[in-house]
Amino acid sequence: VYIRKHPLEIPPPSEKDWLKDDEEDFFLQDPDRKRDVLPQPFRMMNKLVMLVFENAMGIIEKREMLQEAQKLKVQPTKCFPTAEFQITGKASCLAVSGKYVFVGLSVGLAAFKVSDCKEVCTWDAVKTEICAIHALDLGNECHILLAVDEMGLVWLFCFHKESFLLIKILNEVEDISKRSTCVEVVVSPGGDYTGVLLQGNTKAWLEIYQLPKDSWLKEMEKSPGAAARLACRERRSSWTSAVDVFLLQEPPVSANKANAKLSLPVLLLKVRPPKPITGSSFKSPLDALKKVDDGSMLGLGCNHLIKDSQWEQQEAVFCSTYREYLEAEGDRESKEEIPRRATFHFFLPSRILQVGPEMKVQPDVPAGISVHWDGSHNLCLYLFNHPLKEKVDSDLKPNVVWPCAAPIVCSAVSSCSRYLALACEDATITIWDKHLGYPLSVTAILEEHLIHSIHFL
Repeated sequence: VYIRKHPLEIPPPSEKDWLKDDEEDFFLQDPDRKRDVLPQPFRMMNKLVMLVFENAMGIIEKREMLQEAQKLKVQPTKCFPTAEFQITGKASCLAVSGKYVFVGLSVGLAAFKVSDCKEVCTWDAVKTEICAIHALDLGNECHILLAVDEMGLVWLFCFHKESFLLIKILNEVEDISKRSTCVEVVVSPGGDYTGVLLQGNTKAWLEIYQLPKDSWLKEMEKSPGAAARLACRERRSSWTSAVDVFLLQEPPVSANKANAKLSLPVLLLKVRPPKPITGSSFKSPLDALKKVDDGSMLGLGCNHLIKDSQWEQQEAVFCSTYREYLEAEGDRESKEEIPRRATFHFFLPSRILQVGPEMKVQPDVPAGISVHWDGSHNLCLYLFNHPLKEKVDSDLKPNVVWPCAAPIVCSAVSSCSRYLALACEDATITIWDKHLGYPLSVTAILEEHLIHSIHFL
């Protein structure tokens, strides 16, 4: 009897045990086996290609999931035009007031009805391009229009019974060299006042006009046929560019004088930028206090006791200490006086804008304005009831001054006219309650962020 000495084991496979007959046609039985026996470096290349393919498929799946999630969100309604306004020339701006749409053209103004989009009247007496329009409905088929042309002139119109009436050019001067251009126009919500920010060659200033809208309505009712004598006519069919260029160079004085049939607006205030702070001429603190008693406003920094020599010494110490930083930045200061820009808002009567008993005020009529100039820390408030002894061209002093810790960048007033938001260069936003006269909240944003505009929603 044969007895096995070692346990029964399965021998390991070896190449000599392969069947030679199946070696030639094995790929026909299992095609995937051909990839398993790829030699190097083809196997490494195959792995890289498969890795790239799997990553691409993952990105595609993520994008498909985002598209499906986007479809589940509420999609905005797409609006398509329902009607068109047929105009001649180029339209540069438009404004809606009541049932009319006023369009600024390259040669004047045009009024269209909202209901049927048909043109009802045009004004092309001067052939000037209108770049901005501000319109307000006064009722009784009367509308106020403030139009700014390409030369920076502000045209004040009254649109009554489908006719344009030119009342006045607010910044018109006889000497062309002294002409100022309009930077911004703001109309108060009720149409009682309008503010025009003007800019000259070396300076800028703000003019506030009172609009006699009640007188306009009465004058329109007394003379209903006055609209037929206005400079409103149908647009001519042929406008040539050569004539347009020629007429743009002519001063529009004749049109202004011919159509001045209504009461003219009254210039109430002329606000100029604050003067730079210079050395004090006071010899004692008593002299500075006497200056304050004369009516000068606290907060502007003008009444101080710092001499010019003290400022010069401080400037010399500062320059010697930080000389290397100043040389790296270079001399960025300009000796020329650069025109400055202002932001202003109309204020209703409130606690922060106290009105004297001699001034009759209405709760929905502005009683003053707030102004802050670029680069200034102060928010200045001016009342419309300034004393009669002060001339309009004199250096007007603010009634209230709000100093801020940093220069004011922008501001906004809520639709209810109760809240005021101030944003400064240090990225701080303060919300003020104008009726109560105290801040509601102070929000500090990250310092590396800059605030350019602010709005109430």
